Amino acid sequence: MPEKLLEMTGISKAFGGPKVLDDVAFDLRPGEVHVLAGENGAGKSTLMRILSGVYTEYEGVMRVRGTHVRFRSPQDAAKQGISIIHQELSLAPEMSVADNIFLGRETVGPAGWLHYGRERAACKALLRRLGIEAAPNVPAGAYPMGVQQGMEIAKALAFDATIIIMDEPTSALTEPEAERLFAVMESLKKQGCGIVYISHKMEEIYRVADRITVLRDGRRIGVATPDALPRKQMIQWMVGRSLDEQFQWQPHEPGDVALTLHNVTVPDPGGRARPAAKDVSFTVHAGEIVGLAGLQGAGAEALIYGLYGAYGRVVQGDILLCGEPYTPRSPRDAMRRGLVFLSSDRKGEGLVQGMSVTQNITLPALPTYSPWGGLRERWERRAAREREKAFGIRVETVEQPVHTLSGGNQQKVVLAKCLETNPHVLLLNEPTRGVDVGAKHEIYGLMAAWSAAGKAIVLITSEMPELIALSDRIVVLHQGYVTARLDRGTATPEVVLEAAMGNVAKT
Repeated sequence: MPEKLLEMTGISKAFGGPKVLDDVAFDLRPGEVHVLAGENGAGKSTLMRILSGVYTEYEGVMRVRGTHVRFRSPQDAAKQGISIIHQELSLAPEMSVADNIFLGRETVGPAGWLHYGRERAACKALLRRLGIEAAPNVPAGAYPMGVQQGMEIAKALAFDATIIIMDEPTSALTEPEAERLFAVMESLKKQGCGIVYISHKMEEIYRVADRITVLRDGRRIGVATPDALPRKQMIQWMVGRSLDEQFQWQPHEPGDVALTLHNVTVPDPGGRARPAAKDVSFTVHAGEIVGLAGLQGAGAEALIYGLYGAYGRVVQGDILLCGEPYTPRSPRDAMRRGLVFLSSDRKGEGLVQGMSVTQNITLPALPTYSPWGGLRERWERRAAREREKAFGIRVETVEQPVHTLSGGNQQKVVLAKCLETNPHVLLLNEPTRGVDVGAKHEIYGLMAAWSAAGKAIVLITSEMPELIALSDRIVVLHQGYVTARLDRGTATPEVVLEAAMGNVAKT
């Protein structure tokens, strides 16, 4: 076996209560991608924060290239060639690509003057090495998310990183951008770098992994190569029980029409002449899940933002909401009419990170808890505890800050928040993004319960198996137009993808 880049043995960590890591072992070899898998709350982030120098107090031994180390700070870890690329990128969008890559280790002369020319040349070399098409002098925010992800990797390499931690790196990437990232990872492997890869996407894990280590409840359950670890076995390792890979759809009769769109057009939010969605027509019945499919930029996301009133009074066409004419004006008006929206951006749009779980859940229905202008905190807490039980939110107390929860539990808080106004129609944009397999199936169960209760759901998800398994019907868009309407019997990945690429006549 090649020399190990990293070896962690007997790692344990507690925060004043039960151990969040208990005698965990993990290692990384040169030229490999080692996937670290497990449910949210399994201990993955804590282990990586120890590795990257964020947590300095822990039990156990860590060796980098055979040398015993104990980091006192992230800067210490960086000096040993360890870099972490978080799910939320750390770039300053207004600064140039070169300034971002060398931020914190600028090239300066004896008098303190910056050597812009050297930085630009080094930046070009790094981008060329990674196959990233970007100009050093252009603001980082001018490039799409996939290119920015590449800049984060270039930033790590600028610090001579040989151990790179990637935390959900494709969560906001399109499929072509993800493919570009995988190509960069192959290049890094050939250069002898080791990559610790964290993802909740099964297809992705088996695409990139050389080895897989699974954590559950702070313990290492096992380590294996992908060939030796069938997917069902991996899921059982992660959740501690056997779990079907697909949502268990139950046949049911749809109710009355809850939402009707007829020739609805949404202007492009960026100001381009071509509308984001053009002449879109479909219906959604009570108790039904209708999936919206399409490639990135096809118009599905802009359509539901428009329906929610996020763009103001710009949507054209005829819309009926529960049989009554509806004109999108604002999110407040949409919620008042019984239509709610779940954003794919949990951190930026879904939650107020500094607020408690209770405050986040009750925020959309605040007038209910503040009659005559006085906030009834006891009512709020009672409602939050009811939602906690109904949604299976794992918290010590509903008064703790929402940012202290795992990703899956944060997502459940966002979903509970959506239900607080007792809506008729739910617009769900990537409801399972960034959550583990166990939390996904819990969310599937919640959606099934809402359907059974007569809620109408419009669903966007980038995961094809999820789209097909959850949707009663699928409406496919290409460049803003509807190219196919598919029912459960005719929707296959091949048919959906063909329509998403515009190979089906407009209907």
